[in-house]
Amino acid sequence: MAQPIIGHLERLSIVKNTKEMLSVYFIAGTQDIIEGTLPSILEEALKAGITCFQYREKGQGSLTEFHDKMNMAKICQSLCREYEVPFLINDDVELALKIDADGIHVGQDNQDIQEVIGLFPTKIVGLSCHDQHEIIVANQLEKITYYGIGPVYGTQSKPDAEKPIGIKTLQHLIKEANKPVVAIGGISTENVSDVLATDVDGVSVISAITRTENIRETVKSLQ
Repeated sequence: MAQPIIGHLERLSIVKNTKEMLSVYFIAGTQDIIEGTLPSILEEALKAGITCFQYREKGQGSLTEFHDKMNMAKICQSLCREYEVPFLINDDVELALKIDADGIHVGQDNQDIQEVIGLFPTKIVGLSCHDQHEIIVANQLEKITYYGIGPVYGTQSKPDAEKPIGIKTLQHLIKEANKPVVAIGGISTENVSDVLATDVDGVSVISAITRTENIRETVKSLQ
């Protein structure tokens, strides 16, 4: 069955809602938690005003069994529903489909983005982009919801991250993008003002929230 054509006003509404969703975008998995638990940190962040949460279970210390990841994802999903905040899964297509997540975020080296779009035709689909070529290619795919552009700065949360692009390149790539953009990589309360001075729609963070002593104040400073 053919997909319904989205009208101009409806498209503008979707873009507006997406930009609001990207404002303070929290990413975390159990491997990122120093004190407490992922659900307890997430609930504090939700109370403080995060606008989106991406469950990313990857790297040293992360959960490896699918059953364990699914149980943790369901707990986090339930919290996000309680606070009416979108709940996304990082890369794991099977998990996102299994629990009916609000969407998925994938990188350039993960499953083909067109296949992902086909599997999530009515869901949020985010794509990581690092350079102009990746943006130009992605601009041709209408069903991508937003881009995660970066890393802006060096980050310890992703040991395999690309080389930092910096503020000037971030601003250039934002201008190339035809989708809403969230900045990713090494963003903290110390440098967030420089990031927000660009035309970016929001910032995504991991350690800025998981390692702070005051989640409420941190989230406020990221807005």
